[in-house]
Amino acid sequence: MFNIEEELKKLPAKPGVYLMHDAKDAIIYVGKAISLKNRVRQYFQPSRNVSPKIEKMISQIDHFEYIITDSEVEALVLESNLIKEHRPKYNTMLKDDKSYPFIKATVGEAYPRLIFSRQEKRDRSKYFGPYTSAGAAKDTLELLRKIYHIRSCRRTLPRDIGKERPCLNYHIGQCDAPCQGYISSEQYKENFREALKILEGDYTGVIQYLQQRMQTAAEEMQFEEAAQYRDLIDSVRKSSVHQKITGFDGLDRDIIALAKDQSEAVVQVFFIREGRMIGRDHFHLSGVDGSERQEILQSFVKQFYAGTPFIPKELMLEYEIEDQEVISRWLSGRRGDKVRILVPKKGQKEKFVELAHKNALLVLQQDVQKIRRAEERTTGAMQEICSWIGIEGVHRVESYDISNISGFQSVGSMVVFEDGSPRRSDYRKFRIKTVQGPDDYASMREVLTRRFEHGIEEAGKLQEQGLERENGSFTRYPDLIMMDGGKGQVHIAEEVLERLGIHIPVCGMVKDDRHRTRGIYFRGQELPININSEGFHLMTRIQDEVHRFAIEYHRSLRSKVQVHSILDDIPGIGEKRRRALMKRFGSIEAVQNAQIEELAQTETMNMGAARKVYGFFHSSK
Repeated sequence: MFNIEEELKKLPAKPGVYLMHDAKDAIIYVGKAISLKNRVRQYFQPSRNVSPKIEKMISQIDHFEYIITDSEVEALVLESNLIKEHRPKYNTMLKDDKSYPFIKATVGEAYPRLIFSRQEKRDRSKYFGPYTSAGAAKDTLELLRKIYHIRSCRRTLPRDIGKERPCLNYHIGQCDAPCQGYISSEQYKENFREALKILEGDYTGVIQYLQQRMQTAAEEMQFEEAAQYRDLIDSVRKSSVHQKITGFDGLDRDIIALAKDQSEAVVQVFFIREGRMIGRDHFHLSGVDGSERQEILQSFVKQFYAGTPFIPKELMLEYEIEDQEVISRWLSGRRGDKVRILVPKKGQKEKFVELAHKNALLVLQQDVQKIRRAEERTTGAMQEICSWIGIEGVHRVESYDISNISGFQSVGSMVVFEDGSPRRSDYRKFRIKTVQGPDDYASMREVLTRRFEHGIEEAGKLQEQGLERENGSFTRYPDLIMMDGGKGQVHIAEEVLERLGIHIPVCGMVKDDRHRTRGIYFRGQELPININSEGFHLMTRIQDEVHRFAIEYHRSLRSKVQVHSILDDIPGIGEKRRRALMKRFGSIEAVQNAQIEELAQTETMNMGAARKVYGFFHSSK
């Protein structure tokens, strides 16, 4: 038995990290401290002055543990790692787990390359970035390869010169084939140095060069080639449009500001590299209820820079943060150079922080509108359906469908929607076992019986183990069942539920002669609905989804039967080889037309098996 009062007396006056657990042993909060003794005890003092969020967290603490570190910086690093791993309920969490790409210049190679990279390593290469999107980095790479014909292959040169044929890039004019010795090492490196100038921000030389080539091609009436140079010039100019921040000293810096409402927070970051603004990005944070802006900003800085490989020379923040000095020491250690953290109070720097704040506020306002629209389509639509049938408190909905072709391979599907959104992890499919022929009512009776009997059986086993119903896959019952059909299907569902002693309301979606939903059937009545409402659109989405899921399952079973019926007749070709053949060739016809060598190259096949397959098809012609 954990005695909090006794354990508080044992806390050391040393730096470290503490983890708060609830009664189910879940980690609900992770924090760091200069002195564990002083910090942890503050949570349990009657005179404590904490936010409502932390007060609620304290009320749920069942026990705690702690880890001692040698310094506060080590505690900060450990805290960030534990928060990322456990994602505690009461920590402010960075929702976006983004990584930023680099362009890697392999300057140590005899024929250097430019490579897309997600990591900045300490090697002989030179890195440019980070870029604010993978698309921007890849567009830049493509541009440089078009202009300077930088190779993209992995061949080791000059060792492998002449060993293999040139690749496609040579034939389309985007590589000069150093792998064949068609360009000298000196000329190739000169092209590479010109490409690096663009990565360093110098675009003037290449624009002049391309303009000259365009003019020459036009004078020689090579208009197609001239148009290609014109397009390249446009691409270079687009890449060179960076917002120049005048008056800055050319340092790498990030400008960080925050916007917050009751339940959401957005952080905007401007990325400044060598005095130019190369991009910006925004980040959403959860768990901000009752948290101060300074606390949210500090949580962001710790989580963001724990996960990004590039650390700038300077961080410009909108607010002072409590652990500013410790974070500065930590980032300096990661960068290998002094990292400054400052909060501008006046001048141009303060204006750029304010601009970042305005951008964060704009994103937050737009997101609120998106959330409101999403709620109208999901929870709002579900509430509208409930108002039509006169019930409340519907959170989880299940819907069912049967699919077959003249009774062949009948299957049932179950889809789940929670708060108006599909919960695909809870979808289930059923292969009909007891019904022969196209009897949809009997098939539906079997599906519903198996679904809820399984739930009853599973709930009993969980109860014996002392576990909650939520731990089972079938034990979570819906608040409402929406049958795809009308009166007939509703009565089948009600009959099954009554026999099993389960009380769940059931409604049906009634269709007109053209198979369009016209109303909703509930408790013996057909009720009118507004076909232009979000509730109607949600009903349609549920219908479409349960149909899709059933049809896809039925199609997969038909496909397996068809594959089996043809390939299973080949002696020595078992299930694994049949699957491998279909995976590679895609159809029976393609398998039939393949040569022995192609068949033998298939996974799990050998030459002997390939001859059997080939002989089976060709001897029967």
